[in-house]
Amino acid sequence: MSGLALMRGAGLALLALLAPLAHAGEGRGDYAVQVPLALSGEGPWYRLELPMSLHLAARYADLRDLRVFNGNGEALAYALSRGGLRQGDGYTDNAVKWFPLRAPRDATGLPGLRVQRSASGTLVEVLAETGPADEQQELRGWLLDTSAIEAPLHQLILDWSADQEGFQRFSIEASDDLLQWRAWGEGQIARLSFADERIDQRKVDLPGRRARYLRLLWRTPRQAPQLLAVQVRSASGEVAPLTWSAALAPSSVKPGEFVWDLPLALPLQRLRVELAQANSLAPVSVFGRREGKLRWQPLGSGLLYRLPQDGQEVLHDQLELYGAPVQQLRLQVDERGGGLGSATPSLQVGVRPTQVVFLARGEPPYVLAVGNPAGKAADLPLRSLIPGYQDARLASLGVATAAQAIETAAGAPQAGVDWKRWGLWAVLLAGVGLLVLMALSLLRSRPDAP
Repeated sequence: MSGLALMRGAGLALLALLAPLAHAGEGRGDYAVQVPLALSGEGPWYRLELPMSLHLAARYADLRDLRVFNGNGEALAYALSRGGLRQGDGYTDNAVKWFPLRAPRDATGLPGLRVQRSASGTLVEVLAETGPADEQQELRGWLLDTSAIEAPLHQLILDWSADQEGFQRFSIEASDDLLQWRAWGEGQIARLSFADERIDQRKVDLPGRRARYLRLLWRTPRQAPQLLAVQVRSASGEVAPLTWSAALAPSSVKPGEFVWDLPLALPLQRLRVELAQANSLAPVSVFGRREGKLRWQPLGSGLLYRLPQDGQEVLHDQLELYGAPVQQLRLQVDERGGGLGSATPSLQVGVRPTQVVFLARGEPPYVLAVGNPAGKAADLPLRSLIPGYQDARLASLGVATAAQAIETAAGAPQAGVDWKRWGLWAVLLAGVGLLVLMALSLLRSRPDAP
């Protein structure tokens, strides 16, 4: 056999060894967690709001190891729509005018109004309806003019006079004409002096809808504070509500310190800390890091409490984190406030939801799968998946619902070692070694040149 033929044979042998690596396509068996999907509505495109349990079951925070399979085991085309604001949109803090609402001290009804508007509809003056001259007027609440804000309203940010401390609760109502009012829930602000520091809770969530006017009516009028500044945070794009994890137990507990380990780094928006005991008051600081070897970074601080007020219980158990991607969280509690009690608190984390949009092809049942250590990103842009796609079309797509129970695939990779990939690489290295040996044998068998 000539040297050229021998080398050609060695190359063909190497290609034969590489064939399993080149054609080893991924299938359902490569994914540790699989969940059946139920479809409703008009297809062939369907959208699924990814449950937090499945997000935490993924091996990668960016969901590169997510796939959708049909009943024939074929992977389907899909796109990921991240929750929160659409691209190019954002939050805006708007300073607004506010006007006091007054009524006779013994009156049981709501304050009446006489208003003056400018040509654009902006309020210029708000006067209480006058009663008998000898009736003493008291502050009942505040009217906010949000008529200049065209975007949905998402948050109130209030500041009030420094000499008013404690907790204040109020109802929130919205109107477009100052005649018809609709309830928008309740708000609560707080200011406490603690260990030579002042702790404020100034933000109140709104439902993310438009309104020209807001009315804040204090539950206990004598506690209505004198406002110094009012801002309303609006968003020019739609903001999806948060999706929350199940309660997580801490991995480390020390006096005044709790640590939680998440399965993967997530862009956390909020934390919800369990306050198991009544009459709890706890100033806290939150730190995070993406890996155990990195230094802890401060993420925020706040005041957690569960206290009685006016015959009712007031509760504040959440902290904002603004999308910081972390895998470990540390909560430090200033125990001079009494701490969190003897019970070990659980934690829930909230993130903006992710929607999976896929093109249903082939026969059901359709299955969502995550948990492939060797997973590589395969999602498409929405405009590639759905020709002529517009943002408004997302809500009209068919809906997929994930089963409650999470199935673990038999034989799927559970540990961090991908034995299949390592086996294929072993075959490749063996083939390279065989080629080297054949080349050395060829060189030794050639006669020396004259």
